[in-house]
Amino acid sequence: MSDKNATHIAVVIPCFRETKRILDVIKSIGEEVSRIIVIDDACPDNTGEHVKKQCMDKRVEVLIHDTNTGVGGATMSGYKRAIEAGAEIIVKVDGDGQMDPSLIPDLVAPLLEGVADYAKGNRFYNLDGLADMPRVRIFGNLVLSFASKISSGYWNIFDPTNGFTAIHIDAARRLPFEKIDNGFFFESDMLFRLNMMRGVVVDIPMPARYGDEESSLKIHNIIVSFAARHYVNAAKRIFYNYFIRDFGVASIELVLGKLLLLFGVVYGIYSWSESAKTGIPATAGTVILAALPIILGSQMLMAFLNFDTKNVPTKPLNHRAP
Repeated sequence: MSDKNATHIAVVIPCFRETKRILDVIKSIGEEVSRIIVIDDACPDNTGEHVKKQCMDKRVEVLIHDTNTGVGGATMSGYKRAIEAGAEIIVKVDGDGQMDPSLIPDLVAPLLEGVADYAKGNRFYNLDGLADMPRVRIFGNLVLSFASKISSGYWNIFDPTNGFTAIHIDAARRLPFEKIDNGFFFESDMLFRLNMMRGVVVDIPMPARYGDEESSLKIHNIIVSFAARHYVNAAKRIFYNYFIRDFGVASIELVLGKLLLLFGVVYGIYSWSESAKTGIPATAGTVILAALPIILGSQMLMAFLNFDTKNVPTKPLNHRAP
């Protein structure tokens, strides 16, 4: 990577109780990065002050929040500062040491080449690295990844909660900062917002790294709230993309498919209930009248889903795009 490109890369590190690891994370960030922004999100252990006193790296700038805003809020603060500083690429690295900063050149490459607006790590690409990942995390990520595909519309990516990301300035400037979730739903919400902008997102393979740190993200604590938020985002995305931004065959398939399926199920249940009460078997016509809408409705919904999986953004917002 050339020096010209290196001068435009900023790394954002949101921190909460990361005093033990933050200095090692900073030391492992290569020369391709010109600015490192550490955000102390009202850390009880004063991570920001610790970095100011112990870190001599001139690239480092520390922002300290008076109140805790969550990982999303801290990251957004870093994004805003990086934009003000003129960064072309903004990389997010967590302060817990689970991400390998030596992979930053690989992460930013698609953005510098103009083929993507947002790149994120994928710990599931190389299966050999999953041996150390707790089984509950693997299962949780499988569930969350499928839910994220539905809500974000990026059917081509995986591992949505991965916080090792890079965004091009052309996409970062368009983000609705005030609307993005401040908590652990941040990464998934970012994907939804990027789809609303029709940004191009790519996965970058990375190994899963786990030390003695304990993640504050507990699958059993967030599964219900995540499910609700994914449902809301999915409804917003589908309504906006297929009824506001555009209206075509897929839109008709979705509406008719739902109506036919609903009619078939309701009529079928009603007919079965009446037959059970009277003891009179349903006629062939009654069965067909219930079954045919279900079949047709299911086929239309499958056709819509097939269209949606292929409707992934492919033209980058990135001004470097060829």
